[in-house]
Amino acid sequence: MNATGEKIPVVTRFAPSPTGYLHIGGARTALFNWLFARHHGGKYLLRIEDTDRARSTDAAIDAILDGLDWLGLTSDEPPVYQFSRAERHAEVARQMLDAGHAYKCFATPEELAELREQQRAAKQPMRYDGRWRDRDASEGGDKPFVIRLKAPREGESVIEDAVQGRVVVKNAELDDMILLRSDGTPTYMLAVVVDDHDMGVTHVIRGDDHLNNAFRQLGIIEAMGWPRPTYAHIPLIHGADGAKLSKRHGAMGVDAYRDELGMLPEAVCNYLLRLGWGHGDEEIISLARAVELFDLAGVGRSPSRFDLKKLENLNGHYIREADDARLAALVAPRVAALMGRDLSQDDVTLLVRAMPGLKPRAKTLDEIADGSLFLFAERPLVPDDKAMALLDVNGIDLLVAAIKALEPLDDWNEAAIEERIRGVAETAEIGLGKVAQPLRAALTGRTTSPGIFDVLTLLGKDEVLARLNDATALGVHG
Repeated sequence: MNATGEKIPVVTRFAPSPTGYLHIGGARTALFNWLFARHHGGKYLLRIEDTDRARSTDAAIDAILDGLDWLGLTSDEPPVYQFSRAERHAEVARQMLDAGHAYKCFATPEELAELREQQRAAKQPMRYDGRWRDRDASEGGDKPFVIRLKAPREGESVIEDAVQGRVVVKNAELDDMILLRSDGTPTYMLAVVVDDHDMGVTHVIRGDDHLNNAFRQLGIIEAMGWPRPTYAHIPLIHGADGAKLSKRHGAMGVDAYRDELGMLPEAVCNYLLRLGWGHGDEEIISLARAVELFDLAGVGRSPSRFDLKKLENLNGHYIREADDARLAALVAPRVAALMGRDLSQDDVTLLVRAMPGLKPRAKTLDEIADGSLFLFAERPLVPDDKAMALLDVNGIDLLVAAIKALEPLDDWNEAAIEERIRGVAETAEIGLGKVAQPLRAALTGRTTSPGIFDVLTLLGKDEVLARLNDATALGVHG
């Protein structure tokens, strides 16, 4: 609501700095902003805070946009690039100067270094002492100057944070921060406030490491007479051990979860949603369901703990639910990389057919890719040690019996194959599993695979018989 009681549409923003990849904490912040806007029928915006020219890179921008696009968190308008708005930021600083809410400070770097040293020696908080706050700017002559905010010194500032609750800071603890550097370039603290105002942002949802900044930024908002946004500062993500999240905990770029770990975007979004937000006992929450449910009241005040195993388990669920053709398209490049050759269209078609047997056991796309290799393996297969152990005399005898049972089969379908293999087991007076084990070893080179009848059906009669004959020869000569 504004001052006249009119309802203002919700506008949120995600504002990453392009100095590196889109990390997992940033992705969660983007998700919360996107969900909040969607829940309220509002707008979600993206701002690239590229004011750090030395560290901002085009590659990082591309990685951020790519990561957000993969997660489905694209903004409702083209991204705003902060650096391009520098003149507007400077204009606001000059307005504040003219209105008496800011002042010119001519203190030299040497003076400020000496001040910090004195404060350090006296064990005092290191902050600017306001030495030019009440002086006439004419005293500075033509020396270089910065423009500083004339922050309030009396009383206290209060933020009713939508996550943290009521937070109070004594104004005496706030310093007169720099708005405009001596070269005329705006500071990040100024740029953020101006951009949020100009973009119509109503809710600032960000990490709680920015909470202190909010109090300093309020000084600009109030000096300009702008409406305050609603603040919601989200606790940071920690590792499973409770320590600050780092690479050893899984703090990689979002692209690594896709490219290196084989995660699906819906699994990553679901997991990030549950990191610090909850709705009853619901664990599996689609984006559509999340839009319906999401509110800031559900965000906890304690840091969340990142657990890669939980993410993998969740990913396994979404793999089982995923469309087979979609999975095959995602898995095909991974299979190609493992094999060292591209897959043909026939190979991809086979992969789609195999998916119902491959995906139930898999937690990642890489596991599916690895489990599918038997489909494309070149003869003769070289079984691993565990598989080789099954190709003993008894195993070879069962393979010979299986060959005899399968050779006459004209209609190669799962039901007919199963009938013949069960017949082999009954003749040998053993359980079906005892026949399946050497068959699996011979046909896949491993002791684990999709169901044995899936394997037999997918490989086709000619390939099955060829592999079984190879294995019997291997067993004889082994």
